[in-house]
Amino acid sequence: MSALSITLAIDTAAPRLQLGLLLANGRTDVSVDEIATGHAELIFERIASLLDRNGIGYADLGRVVTTTGPGSFTGLRIGLSAARGIGLARDIPVVGVSSLVALSLAVEGPSTVLLDARRGEAYFQVFAGPGQKTTEGDLLPMAIAQAAIVPGTTLISSPFVDIGLVARYGAMADPLTHQPEPNYIRDADAKPQTAARIERRGI
Repeated sequence: MSALSITLAIDTAAPRLQLGLLLANGRTDVSVDEIATGHAELIFERIASLLDRNGIGYADLGRVVTTTGPGSFTGLRIGLSAARGIGLARDIPVVGVSSLVALSLAVEGPSTVLLDARRGEAYFQVFAGPGQKTTEGDLLPMAIAQAAIVPGTTLISSPFVDIGLVARYGAMADPLTHQPEPNYIRDADAKPQTAARIERRGI
């Protein structure tokens, strides 16, 4: 794949709807809405507006990139579904980027990502450089995560990625090693019923 293929990036993991467009000339354009809910109602309208103002359409896209979490369960499903749908319709690669990896892209040197996961816990990962992980993403008790911050690294505690950088990273990432699968880290609170839990009744 050419590094200059037009790439659409989607982030719905945090309380924002963020879209990034990497154009063939290397320029990026972004669309950001500060919303905690309602991503599903806005996402395709915002994608259409972003493409239109750059004079291109879906047929011009070379790949789609989406953050995969951790983050909002509902938000992640919306972003992943949109990215997969576009990829399937256009027969183009869909790349998934962990939100923790995406956050590390904004720091030139070593960084430690520590995001408040609530319930006294934190999402935690250490990077040697942008996208260069030295540990796997983990869910730790907040006190343990804070004690594990690596001295000399930049601490990242905001959940908001730079969507333009995500588009650039995703444009070069190998789709085979960056699958668009949700990276929840913590299991969902709502568990689907299994057949064993559902009362069986005769017909």
